[in-house]
Amino acid sequence: MTATAYQNNQNYIDFILHMGDTNLILAQRLCEWCGHGPILEQDIALSNIALDLLGQTSNYYNYAAEMIGNGATEDTLAMTREERDYKNLLLSELPNGHFGNTVVRQFFYDSYHVLLLEQFLKVKDLKLQSIAEKSLKEVKYHLKWSSEWMIRLGDGTQESHDKIQEAVNEILPYVGEMFATADYQNVLIEEGLIDNPNDFKSEWMAKVNEILEEATLKADIENTFVQKGGKQGVHTEHMGFILSELQYMQRTYPNLQW
Repeated sequence: MTATAYQNNQNYIDFILHMGDTNLILAQRLCEWCGHGPILEQDIALSNIALDLLGQTSNYYNYAAEMIGNGATEDTLAMTREERDYKNLLLSELPNGHFGNTVVRQFFYDSYHVLLLEQFLKVKDLKLQSIAEKSLKEVKYHLKWSSEWMIRLGDGTQESHDKIQEAVNEILPYVGEMFATADYQNVLIEEGLIDNPNDFKSEWMAKVNEILEEATLKADIENTFVQKGGKQGVHTEHMGFILSELQYMQRTYPNLQW
């Protein structure tokens, strides 16, 4: 099915924007590590993950722009919307903190992202299928990288273990939002256009717990209060600062082109 088939489906547009927004904001956070990584190799790895996410963002935004019409482009969607228009996961906008915080944030998202893209391979929408197929290989690498660092830091020195366990505790309340479906998701699930991410939650839990156990880390995911709102445009205090930096050039010099 083409973009035309979804042209007037605002729920579908919102869902595609949610996917693009989450990747964009997370990529922006990862870009903040450029030149500040703990070692050169990991500095480059973080930058490469950010670039992968930006490439995926471009695909989602271009698709959304096709459906929206009225002169919308990937640039206008990224650079000219207001804070409440963004539908990214709160997880993606959390500050980088130390390296361990970034690893934990990335691991929880990567482990979810891989399974979500595998779901997308089965949807009716050939465009979304195509985006998922192109992205999956990259995201599997992201998960490999973050999983290895979870184990390395968790099962490392006492200091590295304590720091990454603290990071898990801080980030855990923002993890459940991945499975808390927004209104537009619920409509699309009922219409059979997308699957419910809760269908793979048990598989996700098993894989996450396997890595956490190997890393000697603990996370009571099921009994942790869920912070949510990002999918509906309600964000943390960090979001405005992210956008002020991300959108600075376009806001200062409207319609600027390189």
